[in-house]
Amino acid sequence: MRKLFPFLMFVFLAAACAVPSARQTGPAPLTDAIQQQAVKPAAAPRKTPAAPPATARKPQPPVLKNPSVLDEPDTRYKAMPLPQEMRGVWIASVENMDWPSKPGLPPAAQQKEFTDLLDLLKQLNFNTVIVQVRPAADTFWPSRQEPWSYYLTGRQGVSPHYDPLAFMIKEAHKRGLAFHAWFNPFRVQNVSKAALSENHPIKKHPDWLVSYGGRKYYNPAVAAARRHSINVIAEVAEKYDVDGIHLDDYFYPYPVKKNGKTVPWPDAELYKKYGNGQPLAAWRRSNVNTFVRDLHQRLKATKPELPLGISPFGVWRNQSKDPTGSPTRAFSAYDDGLYADSRLWIEQGWIDYVVPQLYWHFGHRVAPYGVLLKWWNKEMERNPQVKLYIGLGTYKHGNEWKDPAELDKQMAELKKYKNVAGAVHFSAIRIKNNQGQVQKTLQKHYK
Repeated sequence: MRKLFPFLMFVFLAAACAVPSARQTGPAPLTDAIQQQAVKPAAAPRKTPAAPPATARKPQPPVLKNPSVLDEPDTRYKAMPLPQEMRGVWIASVENMDWPSKPGLPPAAQQKEFTDLLDLLKQLNFNTVIVQVRPAADTFWPSRQEPWSYYLTGRQGVSPHYDPLAFMIKEAHKRGLAFHAWFNPFRVQNVSKAALSENHPIKKHPDWLVSYGGRKYYNPAVAAARRHSINVIAEVAEKYDVDGIHLDDYFYPYPVKKNGKTVPWPDAELYKKYGNGQPLAAWRRSNVNTFVRDLHQRLKATKPELPLGISPFGVWRNQSKDPTGSPTRAFSAYDDGLYADSRLWIEQGWIDYVVPQLYWHFGHRVAPYGVLLKWWNKEMERNPQVKLYIGLGTYKHGNEWKDPAELDKQMAELKKYKNVAGAVHFSAIRIKNNQGQVQKTLQKHYK
């Protein structure tokens, strides 16, 4: 036995050296709990048989995430990239403007309306639909955080017995159309007949609520309300195969007038508590900017390739207030009520595309289309990574615009500016109804 001892020791040491170190050659360090599951402690030397040569060992499977963890975001779908030329259309659901045509339609009728609309848009060579899926703090998908939309069933909180958002995305992709989910961030109630459901978040958090001008809103000054809206939007970004997240021009609401005077937005107590010495308007803008920044960060942490776009009111600031503003004399999104600083969002890269709503004609008295188009084209030099699409007031074609060629001229003008990468039309119902033979104009430009 003593003669065999040196030989046995040699075999044992050779086998031990052949086993690679898990900490040196394995995957990135794991948590202590997972390490204990993945790496068993070495057995006593006398009970461990000699291992085969290292070249004969089979590779070990990687340590996977715990399959029992629920609600892992599905990141398998990669959003369609933003097009070289945006040919988009807004499909509004608030007030049943575009789709569904009225609340309470059977699911089959809702679905047929939507697919018929997509078929028309595809025929007209559109490439993107921007669909309003959260019109008034109610949803077009089975949300864990807000009730079903009134505009689907006629009663908030009542299921339509299918998932409209999943259906719309599937049908859009089937036709090669990108689908951007459109959210109104703070509107809670738009019409008095749309009663809030008993499980609406505002019933649990009445301190989030502001009543103004006969409507209800989440207060942008309340941090918890901002976080809630971000969570609702992120729910869609994480769970659905959308190609973009889109916000409209409503942050703080448009001012309401009574007897010729502007009704003040009722946030005096919060301003006193949280204003930190800022001017009131600057404080309100900071609330909106915080929301946009935090939403951007949340989305990029979840799906970095998913674009975020905003369609602000078409006038950032007038030159009378800021020499770098536009030579216009109109309502200003920055100064006059919405408290939306689109310039900051562009400069900071908090948005991936911007769609200013230029709904005026060329000869407009205070906000001419051509003047604003030129200004926005120049504005994008502040951050060339952000794409510029122009929101066109197609609903005025054959209606408010006296010149029947106005839309044709506006679409032609877009091509003269290097930073303009397309347009989005408002709204789908006017295209569907072929108001003023609008389809002919669209076919001329979208070949």
